[in-house]
This record gives sequence, structure tokens and C-alpha cells, in this order.
Amino acid sequence: MKLLIREAKRADLPSIVRLHAEDDLGGHGDAWTSLNSAAYEAAFDAIGRSPDNLLFVAELDGEVVGCCQLTFIPTIAGRGALVMRLGGVQVASGLRSQGIGGRMVTYAETVAKERGANSLVLSSNKRRVDAHRFYERLGFSRSHEGFRKALDRAS
Repeated sequence: MKLLIREAKRADLPSIVRLHAEDDLGGHGDAWTSLNSAAYEAAFDAIGRSPDNLLFVAELDGEVVGCCQLTFIPTIAGRGALVMRLGGVQVASGLRSQGIGGRMVTYAETVAKERGANSLVLSSNKRRVDAHRFYERLGFSRSHEGFRKALDRAS
């Protein structure tokens, strides 16, 4: 399999959003439409401006088939440890269980080590049982209970 993992380009956005839209367990309601494309473009631009955020895609035969976002978080805890949060890991539904996700996570680990991170963290929806097994096979362990609160945005 000739898989290329590279930084995402703006032209990749519709494909990235489609990957997220395929995730029926993640529950984010993503969809690339003329009504919301500007919001995705603004988020992409913000990620690009931040030295602490990277967005990668996995490309197979010229087609975007996977994506992930890396966010570097300096912390006070752990004597100023740098933590990398891995998020938005997606692989095209028809190509799962073929090693693409594993290669993306391995790539993310390499970038984290190069940037000096001492740990890699991620969260996964409790309903994503297959994803949990995948992460455990890659050496991740369950260590924390996650919480989320939606915030009302001022209109």
C-alpha cells in the first residue's frame, strides 16, 4: 500500500469533513455544505496559524483516506511536561482495518517525540469499542475518565 501522510492543504477540507461525516458514532454532525464550509475554512486557517496545532491527512493513490489533528499542550504538571493530544483520527469507512490508522498514529508519535512531548493523550467516544481495541493494540492504556460540557455561544 503506497500511503502518504502529509500536512493537510485547504483543498483537502471537503475530504476531511467527509471522513468525519462517515463517523456515525462520533456524533458531531459534520457535513460539507455551502452553508457551513466557511466555518470549516475558518477552523482550518486557525489551525494553520497555531504553532501548537498540526492537521495531517493520509493519502492513498491521490485520495484523502484518513486524517488526524495533533495539538501540543505545555503543562505545569509533570515539571512543565509537553503533552500531545491526538484528535480527529478518521479513516475512510471502507478502508478500516488495513493499517492506515496505525500508520497515522505511528507518524503522530514520531512528530510528538521530535517536538519533545513526553506523552500522547487522546479521548474516544465510549461507544467506539472497535477504536478502543485499536488504540490498546497500539500501546495506549485507559487512564482517565473524560468529561465534556457543551457551552452556549452568545448569539
